Amino acid sequence: MHIQRRIRIVFKRYLLGEGITVLLVLLYAPLLVHWYDGWLNKSISLEHEYFSHGLIGLPYAAYIAWMNRKSWRSLPNSPHPLGGFLLVLATLFYLSRLSDLVNLSLPVMLASICLSLKGIPGLKLQAMPLLFVFLASPNHIPYLIEPYALPLQQFIAEASGWILIKIGINNVRVEEIYLYVNERIVEVAPHCAGLKMLFTSLYVSLILLDWTGVWNYRKKSLLFLVITSIISITSNIFRNTLLTYFHGTDREALFTWLHAGWGGDLYSACILGLLVLVLNGMEKYFPSQSGN
Repeated sequence: MHIQRRIRIVFKRYLLGEGITVLLVLLYAPLLVHWYDGWLNKSISLEHEYFSHGLIGLPYAAYIAWMNRKSWRSLPNSPHPLGGFLLVLATLFYLSRLSDLVNLSLPVMLASICLSLKGIPGLKLQAMPLLFVFLASPNHIPYLIEPYALPLQQFIAEASGWILIKIGINNVRVEEIYLYVNERIVEVAPHCAGLKMLFTSLYVSLILLDWTGVWNYRKKSLLFLVITSIISITSNIFRNTLLTYFHGTDREALFTWLHAGWGGDLYSACILGLLVLVLNGMEKYFPSQSGN
């Protein structure tokens, strides 16, 4: 009896966890490879490119879950009925062959495992990793939001046109979301209006807030998210100004470099780096009580 009890303990503690891990790898490794290939090579749909922040977000989520492993093991096994429901829902999503549902089946499946094994305490423990996985799972929500981005597009077009006029560029005209320089047109499309950069900036801001522990301070977190939004929108005003200037003055090589080349990636990386400096500055001049 003692040996049988030991075998059951070993099975529950190690084999069950390893079995679930192997099953998840078999089910979702092809999906993750598809995501990463699309994000890196830009071979995925435009709407799914909005979630390219998953390149860093998914590894970070795995890192948090790994760091929580001791706390996870210390939690009592207390399955919650909602876990079974989410497991069925995730299975139906995965078998639906609809891209959005298949993608969203990953966070749903992970949430079902947390609830099925450790109940609500397990779900709370892994809340941040689950949030990062969910926000990095491609879907068509950005496509549904795009029609409401028209005021932002118009604002960026007006601001970019104003800057071009102020620096002495001739023949500048703005018509709603269209910028003209020397009768050459640049459209401030939703994607170019910075929705993708805004989503990425806010996502990276959440990672920084979690990493530094500032997340526990609500006012400071909200302030940082507001500053992040302002920086993202302002940076896209300057980016569209440069794109319009390059296109309107027949500097097509520079236009292509910033619009579709690695120049755009470099510009985005600089903006994300600026967020790190801003948060460090906030912590320097307005330190958290417990520090980082």
